[in-house]
Amino acid sequence: MKILSYLSVVLLILFAATGCTGKGSVKKVSETSTVPDTGFTGIKRYTSRNYLIKEVTFKNGVRQGLMKTFYQDGLLRQTFWYENNLREDSSCWYYPNGKLFRTTPYKHDTIDGIQKQFYGSGDIKAKIGYRKGFRTEFFQEFEKNGKLFRDYPEVVVGLIDEYKSKGVYHIMLSLSDKSKNVKFYRGDFTDGRFDTTMVKSIKTIDGKAVLDLKKTGSPKPDSVNIIVEISTLYSNRYLISKKISLPYDDLN
Repeated sequence: MKILSYLSVVLLILFAATGCTGKGSVKKVSETSTVPDTGFTGIKRYTSRNYLIKEVTFKNGVRQGLMKTFYQDGLLRQTFWYENNLREDSSCWYYPNGKLFRTTPYKHDTIDGIQKQFYGSGDIKAKIGYRKGFRTEFFQEFEKNGKLFRDYPEVVVGLIDEYKSKGVYHIMLSLSDKSKNVKFYRGDFTDGRFDTTMVKSIKTIDGKAVLDLKKTGSPKPDSVNIIVEISTLYSNRYLISKKISLPYDDLN
């Protein structure tokens, strides 16, 4: 009897253990359950051909803090600041000699604010406006002596009126310095921003573009707006807007 009682107890214990760990009793994780984070916290270093190319700071597997990139000689190339995997604050880009080349402001991983460029001497080279990832009209470039640069070409507008004979009004566009480094768009700034989805590119060949407006017979605006994108001597994009009045009220 004692032996049977002992065996019964053992069987009960085994059954109870099976009931806690067996497949039929696995507890499912609900949407409100929390699981301990197993992501990496610290600095990860990335190399290529035995060169250190990047250092990234992580917290719980997410980029959090400073990220650095390097030139092959080990000198600092760029820095970014991350918060919850998004770029924030200002990123910095350095010349190979270690001098600051450019700073770019970020808000929630999007360029927003005034981007600044610098000469190797440390003097300001350019200030370029951005808002929510788009360029704005704010734009300044500086000569090495600190003087604000103003010698930009003007937009030249030529007109050919064939409205009465062919129902077409031609607008020819170019730059006063004959530069080919230019693009023309039909449209205007949207809330002060250059949104390429809200403007239409005008075909430009060798710095010249032609906008053909046709007679419609229905009321249309008495002017057309053009945005000009000029590549400057300092390798930036200078944006200007120009309004052109129309002699007819049904062109499109």
